[in-house]
Amino acid sequence: MSFKEGIKTIITSKSKRFLIYCFGFLFGVAVMSVFDIQIDFLYVYSTLFAAIFFLIIFWKQNTLRFLSFFFLACIFGILRYQIAFPLSSHDVSRYNGREMELVGYVSAEPDVRMDGVRYIVAVNKQVTISNTQNLSGRVYVKSGLYPRYSYGDKLQLVCQLEAPEPVEDFAYDKYLARYGVFSICSGAKIDKIGTGGGNALFRGILGLKEVVAERINTLWHEPYASFMAGLLYGYRGGLGQLNELFSRTGVTHIVAISGYNITLIATLLITFCISLAIPRKKAFWIVVFGIIVFLIFAGLSASVVRAGIMGILVLIAKQMGRMSRIGNVLVLTAVIMTLQNPFVLIYDAGFQLSFLSTVGLVYLAPNIESWFSRVPKVLGLQESVVATLSATMITLPLILFQFGRLSLVSLPVNMIILWIIPFIMMLGFFAVVVSMLFLPLAHILSWIAWGGMMYIVGIVRWFADLSFAAVDMRVPIWGMVVMYIMLTWFVLRKKSSTP
Repeated sequence: MSFKEGIKTIITSKSKRFLIYCFGFLFGVAVMSVFDIQIDFLYVYSTLFAAIFFLIIFWKQNTLRFLSFFFLACIFGILRYQIAFPLSSHDVSRYNGREMELVGYVSAEPDVRMDGVRYIVAVNKQVTISNTQNLSGRVYVKSGLYPRYSYGDKLQLVCQLEAPEPVEDFAYDKYLARYGVFSICSGAKIDKIGTGGGNALFRGILGLKEVVAERINTLWHEPYASFMAGLLYGYRGGLGQLNELFSRTGVTHIVAISGYNITLIATLLITFCISLAIPRKKAFWIVVFGIIVFLIFAGLSASVVRAGIMGILVLIAKQMGRMSRIGNVLVLTAVIMTLQNPFVLIYDAGFQLSFLSTVGLVYLAPNIESWFSRVPKVLGLQESVVATLSATMITLPLILFQFGRLSLVSLPVNMIILWIIPFIMMLGFFAVVVSMLFLPLAHILSWIAWGGMMYIVGIVRWFADLSFAAVDMRVPIWGMVVMYIMLTWFVLRKKSSTP
């Protein structure tokens, strides 16, 4: 097929045109993000009107109309990135560089770490000696472990406002921008002045999580209590040395709510349902319902919702029977997420890993399934191996570019431990629920789950102690691009050779 014929095919295919327009929008956001460009709105709007003018003039010419729409999509991407920055004169970031007295409430789940707690505070007003002024925006506050504040607590802050700055090769400013934060409240003096801020439903969910956390700490000791909390709702604190061991063996995803994690677990669960003679359609709805309940419990943060969407998309693709049909939906999902927050496209490694691992499960897994035809299907072992390898292959170039670490034992460790994760999660969940009714029975369930966690930790420790378990290896951006071109070629070649 010639280039001209290829363009004609794209123009006449509605689905392909839609896909190209989506890529145009993402391209506009990506260019602005990578080069961190701030363009005067006058130029953006002028270009937008020019594109609309050309679209009207050349409406009857298919090729020029297609190019005009593509150009419009790129401009909308540029515009969306521009308006993600604070525009209001009353935004708190306008006062960066000054000492301020602010009033607001904790607007996100506190980030508890070993050295302290990080809070995101939505500012309502500025307090001065003479009067108060209404403000908007969010500030990032670092505080000690105690006193501890919760979501919705109303705080009065006295601090020096500072603009976030990049730290070496880490775009710290864009990392905070993902949360709508453009100011750091440095050296804050904090006074709690009330409660009841924020969303009542979210307060209730986080209150339930605190109750569950207390029950987990009653049933298990550290680091297994934090391990179970990580499995159930993505808690990452308290793991201590286990964090490094998980990183060396490439299994950090098991205690992080990611699309990778949810899709692997959902795949195992639906296989388990089918092995119990539950029809595939009913098993599908059971697993989807379970994922939705899990997302609500985990707090419905942006990363949690993203992971849930990616996991459910893979299930939908499997239910449809043709994984390739889900491609347009995947791209549309990326567009919707980028529309909601344009900083996730380039500056959110979690978004990129979730998206890519889902792409791997959709497009790569069917092409390598035949390699593992002799692996037994009992307990979903074969599907687990295929899913693990495809997700690992598709995310490896990005991991080498972003983090510079290659785990040489990731695949065998994942294959050995992933089969037991759903069972530990189910035992942990039932143990927590039963502990509210009959504690002795809950302890019995917790001991069984503890045995499963001991099995995982033992495997991880053994492999992590190997001298060759992980190597530091960072690839440049061009190396990552080459690797993805090779993966794309492999998928297209396998697709063309399939009858």
